[in-house]
Amino acid sequence: MTMKSHLLMSLLVAALAAGGPVKSLAADTTADEAEAAWKTLQKALRPPAPPAEWQTNSPSPEEIEKFQQRQGKLAFESAEKAKDFYTRFPSHPKAAEARKKEQEMTTIAVRLGNTNAEARLAALEADRVKDPSVGEEERVDIRARAVQRAAMKKRSEGVPAVMAELEKGARELQKEFPKRPESYQMLLEVASNGEGDRTRKLAQEIVDGAAPEEVKAGARALLKKLDALGKPLAIKFTAVDGREVDLSKLNGRVVLVDFWATWCGPCLAELPNVRAAYEKLHPKGFDIVGISFDQEKAALEKFVAREKVTWPQYFDGGGWQNQFGRQFGINSIPAMWLVDKKGALRDMNGRDDLEKKVEKLLAE
Repeated sequence: MTMKSHLLMSLLVAALAAGGPVKSLAADTTADEAEAAWKTLQKALRPPAPPAEWQTNSPSPEEIEKFQQRQGKLAFESAEKAKDFYTRFPSHPKAAEARKKEQEMTTIAVRLGNTNAEARLAALEADRVKDPSVGEEERVDIRARAVQRAAMKKRSEGVPAVMAELEKGARELQKEFPKRPESYQMLLEVASNGEGDRTRKLAQEIVDGAAPEEVKAGARALLKKLDALGKPLAIKFTAVDGREVDLSKLNGRVVLVDFWATWCGPCLAELPNVRAAYEKLHPKGFDIVGISFDQEKAALEKFVAREKVTWPQYFDGGGWQNQFGRQFGINSIPAMWLVDKKGALRDMNGRDDLEKKVEKLLAE
């Protein structure tokens, strides 16, 4: 026996004496690689913190968008690392968790606007829905998220296009899961963002159908609001800046009643359109009245000062339970109502083609 052979035999005897298995160099290397890969993945899954200066200075919409784009990019990169992990180490105890993280981070990437992740998410969701071990709750959730994403891709075409796509997806979801509430909730959202007879018909369909009682209650509230169309809208208050506001004294002017909040992303996204309409049409007889759903007065005052929002704002700190929110059954924001020159409520969907609608009412 050579010296080298003797050394190997001694090592083998020592391992057997210790009662443990003999590990190959390749096995040790794979285990080390897996551990290192898992640590890398864990690090990648931690989202970046917002800039420290945002704690004292509120970021601009452009800064927020840039930060979200970076988050979307990093989320998709972490999804790629998760896939790499379970592909390289399929029998690792953490492989199943890595698969879940891949879908979770891909979903976040898409939500943050990373279009490169959309095809991957669709494929992952399709595979997940087909998995017989997945329960109905998760399958409905996956399908509902896909419907909502498809609807939001129509944003550039306007609110009616978004709602048409949402209704289409809701009807399909209803066929697949007729006893689930999600499709009825979507249909109520479509009705809440519609107009005229179509809205009333859809709300009545929800009331008469198999929707859960909570959704039916929302549809009944919507029908009640629709009954207010064409009638005077009574709103009177002292604004946060001390101005007295009374819609009954604004006869001869067209008024937008904007139900909103500083914490509402879609509300802030509408601000440039609202501001542009106001600056163009205010001299011709157009006014805006804000009904804030904020709970902190300081946050509202700081925002309107920074963004130079010059129209009056109602605030009582009640959030969703504020006086006018309860009175008019507002259950989602932004909600934009248009009041004509005679003080009557004419339109409950001012978000769509606001400028054109105001011009039409001004011409009456």
